[in-house]
Amino acid sequence: MFVEFWEPVRLSIQVASLSCFIVLVTGIFIAKIMARKSFKGKLLLETMLILPLVLPPSVIGFILLMLLGNDSPVGQVIQWLFNGPVIFTWFAAVIASTVVAFPLMYQSAKTGFEMIDSDIENAARVDGASEAKVFWLITIKLAGKSLVMGGILSFARGLGEFGATLMVAGNLPGRTQTIPTAIYFAMDSGNMTLAWAWVIMIILLSFLMLTIVHIMKR
Repeated sequence: MFVEFWEPVRLSIQVASLSCFIVLVTGIFIAKIMARKSFKGKLLLETMLILPLVLPPSVIGFILLMLLGNDSPVGQVIQWLFNGPVIFTWFAAVIASTVVAFPLMYQSAKTGFEMIDSDIENAARVDGASEAKVFWLITIKLAGKSLVMGGILSFARGLGEFGATLMVAGNLPGRTQTIPTAIYFAMDSGNMTLAWAWVIMIILLSFLMLTIVHIMKR
């Protein structure tokens, strides 16, 4: 009973953690560029970046399934890199969580970067600081609260992802079964005890994440 309960919890935390790391790196990098650069097509690109925030999970799952499938060029490259298909593996769940969580990280990071007074960064450059030092010692520090909040929200979003994950990773116990998919199939099979246990667990985890966000806003 304990193993059956714990496996989806462990996998969900593992998937959400890795997807959170990916969106932290990519979100910070892209948001830094978008916050300070003006170029043709910026509005269109930014719309595409935050589009997963409003798309139905089934649409995201369908697109990922077509993109990562064995018949697509991307899917064939991934199959070569991983020595096998990525569909219906735990890493497919990571990809789905990353796609749906990225807009939250991107928007939070971009807001944080836009709030920084560029004169502070320019003063550091005048004093001889390299771009790397300006970024790590000034930009990241000043935008730190927004970045942490974006990371926490991204982790919570990845933890709760269901629709896209189910389509590209399935529901294989011990391999791709996350808490949301476990709840759905436990309820479908009439195992309400396990379903309630997972519901309580994900509520507690989500409540903890949101509590941290509210504390940081003060």
